[in-house]
Amino acid sequence: MSQVLRDPREVMREEMQMHAPILAAVADEPLTIPQIAEQLGAPASEVVYWVMGMRRYGFLAESKDADDDGFFTYAATGRQV
Repeated sequence: MSQVLRDPREVMREEMQMHAPILAAVADEPLTIPQIAEQLGAPASEVVYWVMGMRRYGFLAESKDADDDGFFTYAATGRQV
């Protein structure tokens, strides 16, 4: 079963709306992108865009080392939306 990917412009339009749900997901503990996607019920391919944008602007910070599966974890920095 193949998943139909949305236009990246559509995904990026939702970035500001996704800040609060992503910050809520990582509030208790740092999570990987697949874990965040699972909690949000969104495709990991879209969560990557949102998390990278939040990382770029200082809302999230990544761990120094990847986990055993090669994924970095992301935690809230405390910057408010």
